[in-house]
This record gives sequence, structure tokens and C-alpha cells, in this order.
Amino acid sequence: MKSDSPKIYLLMFLLIGVAAAGWFILTQLQDRGESGKGRKSSRPIPVEVAQIQHGPIELKRTFSGELEALAEFVVAPKVSGRVERVLVNIADRVKRGLVVAELDNAEYIQAVAQAEADLVVARANLAKAGSDLEIATREFKRTESLLKRGIASDSEFDAVGQDKLAKLAQLKVAEAQKAKAESSLETANIRLGYTKVTAGWTGGNEYRLVAERYVDEGQTVAANAPLLLIVELDPIVGVVFITERDYARLRPGQLISLITDAYPGERYQGRIERIAPVFRKSTRQARIEMIIDNPQQQLKPGMFIRATVVLAQLPEATIIPEQALTIRDDRSGVFIVSQDGKSVVWREVKVGIREGSRVQVEGDGLSGRVVTLGQQLVKDGSAIMIPDVQSKTSDGRQKVITQ
Repeated sequence: MKSDSPKIYLLMFLLIGVAAAGWFILTQLQDRGESGKGRKSSRPIPVEVAQIQHGPIELKRTFSGELEALAEFVVAPKVSGRVERVLVNIADRVKRGLVVAELDNAEYIQAVAQAEADLVVARANLAKAGSDLEIATREFKRTESLLKRGIASDSEFDAVGQDKLAKLAQLKVAEAQKAKAESSLETANIRLGYTKVTAGWTGGNEYRLVAERYVDEGQTVAANAPLLLIVELDPIVGVVFITERDYARLRPGQLISLITDAYPGERYQGRIERIAPVFRKSTRQARIEMIIDNPQQQLKPGMFIRATVVLAQLPEATIIPEQALTIRDDRSGVFIVSQDGKSVVWREVKVGIREGSRVQVEGDGLSGRVVTLGQQLVKDGSAIMIPDVQSKTSDGRQKVITQ
């Protein structure tokens, strides 16, 4: 047993040495890991930034719709007949009251001649009835005188009295027939005049344009059948439909700016004229009518339009790029870059008007620059690095250019 004791002591010493060496190595590895982690957490995070701006901003909405004529007038004859001539065509400029079409009037001329002849007969009958009444009246007075002297009998007096009443009734009939004949002649002349079809609209401009032609010469048309459509194009009406979200923000008189695919680059001005008081059940939208000046008459009914309305505006506001907005704990905010450009500070903001990629915000300490890219990697107080070589985008945001 005594010979084995040195071996046991040696083995125990070796085990203690190995354990000590392992503890030392493990301690060194942990220290290096912790040192590495510290260096990693303190390393600046590269970000892109933009200058906070101050100036005017507007809240705009763009609505799609189409154009309609301010007024439409359908030219239609008041009598039937064959179309003899159409004196205007599509796109012609027409003055109010101008004769635009003529119907075959032979039938109506004959009707006037017949009415004139009937009036001559009626007048002759009236003259004869007047003369007969005059004779019957004289005979009545003579018989009455004879009756008083006892020469005429009561029956003779009654007979002449009945004759006088009959002649008076015949006169009344003749007078009515004459009035009827005169009315018939007047009607015949009016209907003859209707064979010349005029563009007789009321109100609006003195001149309008022919938009549609529905008939050709030689066609037979019925009374009130449409021949032409004449429209007024200056000003012209723009029609859009809006939802409940924007309804309360619109009012008559608001200015609008309008563009159309027909004239790229051209912008037209107008105003809201009418706002429907009800929403359509099928679409849950309300009709908005806008009046647009159209002196050159470039804009035509049926054209597709995009109308922009300014719903709100601020002459002076704090404005940041939309990319700078960050949501943290259900709160909107931005990361403000420190003056030395080496760290950021979180600032909660209240978001207001949005205009494209520009956003109006309110809050404390909003000056200098904001982080627009990389804010997902930083927190309040984080160290940052802003690349030296940057260019500015259209919204003021600085963009890194790799060399």
C-alpha cells in the first residue's frame, strides 16, 4: 500500500492541474465572447437621412369621372312628314332660332288652301244667316203691329215669332262655324310653319354645336321624332362620384384642377357646382357636378377625366418624408439625428396632412434631420453612421451612392 501512495498523489495532482487549466481556458473564452458582443452592440448603424422641411402643404384628392354637356337640345319636328332637307351636320355651329331642317310641305299647303275655302263658305253662311234674321225681325215687327190693330191673328204672330227665333239660332251656328273655320286656318298655317324645323332652345349661349344627326334626307319621320342633338360645351360639366369618406370635405365653390388623356400636359380649371344630397344605393356614392371653363371647346362630352380637389391646406407646416414614419408600441414617431450626426433620438409625432410622399407632423423637438432608411435597426439613443457620399431625392431624402 505504501508503494502505491506516490502514484495516487501524482494522479490527484494531475487531475487538479487539468481542472485548473480547463477553468482558465473557459474563462478566457467567455471574456472574449463578452468583449466581442460589446464591440458589436456599440458599432454605429448605417442609415439614410433627410432634412426636416418647413413650408406649405395641401391635402388633395383625385377623383375619376367623365364630361357631360352643360345643356342638350333635341331638335324634333312637331308634325310628321318626309325630310326634304337637313341644313346642318355634325360639328356645325348653330345659332338659336336657325332653320336646321325642312319637311315636305305640299300636304300642309293643301290643308291651308282647304281651310281658307272653308272660311269663305263660313263667312258667306254667316252673312246669309244675318240677312235671314233681319228679314225675320222685320216680319215679326210687322205682324206684331197688325195684331194690335186686329188684322193679324195670334197664330200668325206666333208663327213669325218662331221663325225669328229659328233665324237667330241659325245666325249663332253660322258665327260658330266661321270661328271654327278661322281657327282651322290658323292651325293649318301653324302646321305649315312647323315643316321648317328650327333650333329653338331657351337660355344658355346664343350658339351651340351639333353633336348628333339622326336622319337623312328622304326619310319619313313622325311628329316629335329626334332629328338632331345640339349641345352647349362652354362651360362643360365634369361628373364624378365620391364615397362617404370625402363627402363632408367637399362643398360648392371649391376649386378643382382637371386633366384628361386626350390632351396630355394640359390642365383645366373649374369649381364644384352641385353636390347630390343623397347616395346611390347600388354604389353608396354621391354625384358631384363641376363646371369647367372650355372657351376653346377642346373638352368634349364623354371624355374620361381625373379631377383633383384641395380638401385642406396649411401655409406653414413641419414636413417629413413618408419613409421617416415609424411605428413603435402602436405610436407614430421619427428618429431625429443628433447635431453631431452620431446618434438618434425617438420623437413621438401626430400625423396630419399627407401630400404624396410628404407628410405633415406635429410634435416636440422636430428639427434637423430624420432617419428615412434603417430605422428598423435603431432605438432611442442608438449610435448611427451617415455615409459621406449622398445625393438628394426629390422629397429631400438623402440617398447613399456606393463608390
